[in-house]
Amino acid sequence: MNGNVRRLGSGSLVIATHNAGKLKEISALLAPYGMKCLSAGSLGLAEPEETGRTFVANALIKARAAAEASGIVSLADDSGLSVAALEGRPGVYTADWAERQWFEGEAGRDWYMAMGKVEGLLAEHGADVDRSAAFHCVLALAWPDGEHAIYEGIAPGSLTWPPRGNFGFGYDPVFVPEGRTETFAEIAPDEKHLISHRADAFAKLVAEQFGD
Repeated sequence: MNGNVRRLGSGSLVIATHNAGKLKEISALLAPYGMKCLSAGSLGLAEPEETGRTFVANALIKARAAAEASGIVSLADDSGLSVAALEGRPGVYTADWAERQWFEGEAGRDWYMAMGKVEGLLAEHGADVDRSAAFHCVLALAWPDGEHAIYEGIAPGSLTWPPRGNFGFGYDPVFVPEGRTETFAEIAPDEKHLISHRADAFAKLVAEQFGD
């Protein structure tokens, strides 16, 4: 353990999200370490515009906004899918490719359309196209005084078509993680959480923040 690393200790932590499901998931991961997690939504904090061009930039935007507004250390994540043959797209625009009407909220996203868009672009490259892809997750911790820490996780794999499986969400039905034959949507959630990009990022955060 690097003695120069700023560590959380126990106490309150703002999770920079308005998504109750994400708050529950992150709270469960951090509960063993004495962290009391509050959501930005429950504190009435505004959602900042994600103007970054990288996962790191957008995670930092969200974490810093929550820390500055609340005066409490804050954690944000940004994640998405990058496809080798598409020069890393959709990347930070992963959710945007599942277009929605402004009044529909998260439930209005059309993920099947998004998966079809990726597959259509791959098809333009021919039958021998490189189908390798990876899910990325960046966790950003931000302190009210401006200090921050970044943890990056990755789940390498490849894309398949047509979509398979009923678990998961987003692009999970077309993503086959490295070393497996099932898509993320065919793997039970508890098992997926052990091998996902978010699990990789959280393992790094826990090791640095709470390890010996």
